[in-house]
This record gives sequence, C-alpha cells and structure tokens, in this order.
Amino acid sequence: MHNVHFNTVVEATSRLCREACFVLEPDVVAALRKAGEDEVSASGRDILAQLQENAAIAARDDIPVCQDTGIAVVFVDVGQDLRFTGGILEEAITAGVRDGYTRGFLRKSVVGDPLTRKNTGDNTPPVIHWRVVAGDRLKISVVPKGAGSENMSALKMLKPAEGLAGAKQFVLDTVSAAGPNPCPPLVVGVGIGGTMEKAALLAKEAILRPVGTPNPDPALAALENDLLAAVNGLGIGPMGLGGRVTALAVHVLTFATHIASLPVAVNLNCHAVRHKTVVL
Repeated sequence: MHNVHFNTVVEATSRLCREACFVLEPDVVAALRKAGEDEVSASGRDILAQLQENAAIAARDDIPVCQDTGIAVVFVDVGQDLRFTGGILEEAITAGVRDGYTRGFLRKSVVGDPLTRKNTGDNTPPVIHWRVVAGDRLKISVVPKGAGSENMSALKMLKPAEGLAGAKQFVLDTVSAAGPNPCPPLVVGVGIGGTMEKAALLAKEAILRPVGTPNPDPALAALENDLLAAVNGLGIGPMGLGGRVTALAVHVLTFATHIASLPVAVNLNCHAVRHKTVVL
C-alpha cells in the first residue's frame, strides 16, 4: 500500500500554487504564439506580443502572470488503495494553499463570508473537487481562478427541444455578453448534461485539457471546432479591441442527463490559463 504523508501534500500543494501563478504551461505559451501569427489586427498582434513577453518575465522572475492570483480551485483524484497519514487530507491541501499564497507573496482574494466580505487573509479555504479512482496514487491539480473571467461565466437550463443549436447559441451569447471583461483571448470550457452543478463542474474541468488538443470524441471535436470558429467570428479580439482571435480554444465535456433537462454551462478562462498538477 502506497503511503502519502500530510506534510508531503502541504509542500506539494504550496509549490503548485506558486508555480501555477508564475509559469504558464507550454501548451498555453504555444497557443499565444500561434494566435500572434493568426491575428490580422495590428493592435491585436501587439497585445498578443505583450502577453507573451509578460508570461516570459513572470516565469523568469517568479512573479505572478496576473495581479489577480485567484481563488484556489483544486481537483483531487484519490486512489482507493492509497493510505494517507499524519492528518486529514482536506486540511493538508488547505494548509498547502495557505503556505503557497504566503510564501509566494500572492494576492489574498478570498472572503470568508460572501455577504459580510471579510478577507480570510491567506486565500483559504480552497474550492476542492474530489474523485475516488483506481490505484494507490494521489493526483492534485491546482487551478487559480481569477474573478474577471469567472464572473463572466454562465449556466442555463435549456429545454431539450432547443438541442445542439440552442447549446451553441448559449455559448456564443455568453462570450458576446462578456466582451473584453474576461481578458481575451479566452479558453472556453463548456459542460453539457448532468445536473445544474455537474454541468458547471464539467465546464471548469474542460479547461484543464491542454489548449487546442482534439477531443477524443470525433463528434465533440467537430463541435469544438465549430464553436471556436463562431466565437472568433464575433470580432471581440485580444483584450476586446477587435480582431480575429477572441478564443484560443473551446473545450467541451458532456455527461448523461435527465430526459427533461439540457443543462449547459460556460466557464470562461482568460488568456492566462493557469494550472499545475502533481501525482504523489
């Protein structure tokens, strides 16, 4: 049986928080470079060049890519044969977020009560999504989610009769209404099916896929391509100043749903698609 200790999780989570805010994944950097080649707008090309330079400086100097270092969203896959020692796993992840945001001098953006709005001072608690999987390993993915893009995300309970056309229109309406607010070019996560909360979770999880990699389902891959073309046809462009590249990618996940339901969620992510993963 594989053992993972409390302190190991604290240190790993702390490191993920800092690295996610400092260093964009290679697929994101490559997507920004390609966007710069594809963009027809002069201002758009200039913005994309600045975004690439910003990412390079952040990685070089260990400073945040964006001043909004987000609320820590953590996806955790727990192997059913894993043995966790030294404390409670949730407390270890929370301690890791606290340590990472403190040691990394990352902005503390979490308020403990959504109504009284008092800041917790250490960016905890994180939002944790758990899944029990086969094996004896622990997989932790930290996704710092800024409010600019999160606030522009949306969910709608469509009528089943609205079908695929209705789902596609909702995605376009959401991106169009968001305009420059989520700091495009975007990665658009789309969740279709399940229940209200499942669709929203699918949409956020979809963002974790490497940018622009094809969906393994050919039908969904075709849908993603259609949506990406339609989104980029909106003309919003980099930072909302017009152009061809409004989104770097559209990623879709689906799940079984009730005969009377068609939930569709759209989770927008800015150009700084921040996430880091470790397997312990």
